[in-house]
Amino acid sequence: MKIFTTVEDMRAYVKACRNKDHAIGFVPTMGAFHKGHISLMQAARKENDVVIVSIFVNPLQFCSGEDYDRYPRQTDLDRRICEAEGVDAVFNPTVAEIYPKGFDSHVDQGELPSKLCGPFRPGHFRGVTTVVSKLFNIILPDAAYFGQKDYQQTQIIRRLVQDLNFDIKVRMMPIVREDDGLAMSSRNVYLGPKQRREATCIYRSLLRAKELIAKGENDAGKVIQEMRREIRKTKGARVDYLAITNAETLESIREIKGKVLIAVAVRIGKTRLIDNILLG
Repeated sequence: MKIFTTVEDMRAYVKACRNKDHAIGFVPTMGAFHKGHISLMQAARKENDVVIVSIFVNPLQFCSGEDYDRYPRQTDLDRRICEAEGVDAVFNPTVAEIYPKGFDSHVDQGELPSKLCGPFRPGHFRGVTTVVSKLFNIILPDAAYFGQKDYQQTQIIRRLVQDLNFDIKVRMMPIVREDDGLAMSSRNVYLGPKQRREATCIYRSLLRAKELIAKGENDAGKVIQEMRREIRKTKGARVDYLAITNAETLESIREIKGKVLIAVAVRIGKTRLIDNILLG
């Protein structure tokens, strides 16, 4: 497995792969790998000749007061995981390499970033679209792999690819969960034992919504009310949002029909966790 830290070297490797007509699968990450990340690598490995993983904790997508400085970093372990999963190359640049002195260009998007997490994390998705655009231009992948847990982010990147004519297939892979249903996340390491137990209320609320809809309830407001009641059973949980939306536009809906997203953002202590399910 090759490791690159500069744009120049990464591009030279990509050019050599292209000269051999190799299909390139790309997994952009911020590291601190868990089984969810591994599932993306495995999907990329099945579908491409070459797999490239980036490890870059992007400062632009952390808002004021968020956890950029303490975000979990385990670069040596992450590299070993990549090698074990048959990754061909890791792109592990510094912040100065991605955002050199004088960097002053950003990629904005209109409607999708204003939904769900947008109001709670101002500027976050601008950081995402900027860094992903840069990475796509450096790696030039045929396909890029993302997890459903970050559903809004994936929809934003799909729109980015469509609007800016990137010739890239965006693949969204299913959420990988712990045995008790908690969605795997790099931020789960912040949770103490008590908070870890409390965090299971998130998935229980989603299961409650799914149960109600399966029984014929189509009033989104009533379903959200029941989800909130479920989460309130856990004293340590604070809701940022509970939402039922159109799965494509992320617009809130009143009547549940067709393909819908049920999305949750909850704070357990100081840790903000998101989760979702797709129905229809």
